[in-house]
Amino acid sequence: MQTLDQYNFAGKRAVVRVDFNVPLDKSFAITDDTRIRAATPTIKKILADGGSVVLLSHLGRPKGGPEDKFSLKHIVARLGEEYGTEVQFATDALQAQAQADALQPGQILLVENVRFYPEEEKGDDAFAEKLAPLGNVYVNDAFGAAHRKHASTAVMASHFAPADRVAGYLLQSELDNAKKVLEHAERPFTAIMGGAKISDKIQLIEKLLDKVDNLLIGGGMAYTFAKAQGGHIGSSLLEADKMDLALRLIEQAKAKGVNLVLPTDSLIADKFANDAQTKVAANSEIPDGWMGLDLGPESSKAFTEVGAQLQNHPLERPDGRIRNAQLRQRHPGRGPGHCRRHRGRRLQPHRRRRLGRGRQPDGLLRQGELHQHRRRRAAGVHGRQGAARRSGAGRPVSIW
Repeated sequence: MQTLDQYNFAGKRAVVRVDFNVPLDKSFAITDDTRIRAATPTIKKILADGGSVVLLSHLGRPKGGPEDKFSLKHIVARLGEEYGTEVQFATDALQAQAQADALQPGQILLVENVRFYPEEEKGDDAFAEKLAPLGNVYVNDAFGAAHRKHASTAVMASHFAPADRVAGYLLQSELDNAKKVLEHAERPFTAIMGGAKISDKIQLIEKLLDKVDNLLIGGGMAYTFAKAQGGHIGSSLLEADKMDLALRLIEQAKAKGVNLVLPTDSLIADKFANDAQTKVAANSEIPDGWMGLDLGPESSKAFTEVGAQLQNHPLERPDGRIRNAQLRQRHPGRGPGHCRRHRGRRLQPHRRRRLGRGRQPDGLLRQGELHQHRRRRAAGVHGRQGAARRSGAGRPVSIW
């Protein structure tokens, strides 16, 4: 796959797979446009070359067909502001060919949510083949979705000649960063991983076990490890069919001399809502009807102590699902605030390296006001200003 700067888009119509899975409020206003801004350099490069752009993206998780709340029509106006030009909209991914063919250099067409077709998530080749004629060059800049073998992210590229497959700036920067971290690491080398599923990250975990000195695992997938070791995890996230895999990864870490750090306690809640009852419990003793949502104080301390030794720190995504002002008031000293305060230790930005984003550039799940506080607090780790933060500009950040 070529890089964007190696390709001249003059006279070309680029079909660009972006990740515009942005959060919307109840009136469909965008509450965080990080993902839109992240793709802007790629799109503007194509337009500056004299090309036109067809944008493909998903939004949310529609079930079986179109749903208005997941329509990309809600972001058209914001895209027009971002690019300084009108953005056309195609209401059906498989009925957009005529609009795409009519594009002139400098014009942009946004195609409706590709997940409105079940074939997208199935990685259906016939569906990918139908989408391919929308452009004569394929650009992938959807790093947050690139790990999934979906039709428009992984399969569609095969319907273009190798010379017409291009990595966007966002995708290329993450690949370059991962290569830098994995191949030129200072010691001790520590990785912190979060997210819901072990299955999404198995290849990355196995590769890291050959590279790192310490591997810290949090997020929802930590409960699969806890359950596999005989713990009781209540209604916490679980991949029941991956418990054997979790045990195998534990053994691999031991065999390779990697310090695998798993959470020992969690901030738990009886429901995923602002008015939830919360308390702290051992990861192996979460009561029925309760779910683990964030690191507990012991786990925060353990993660921070390992973090104090860091030379390189690839952060895959944050560990907790819920960090709001109400929780901070009810549980002072827990979670990210605790990590920042604990013994005054902070990780300097030049020692922090992002290895991946998971589903969003800032790696966060959101549910209304519950996550407004979390986004502000997490901005220091993931950088709502994108590359400026990742380059180390700005204040020091914690290891959370």
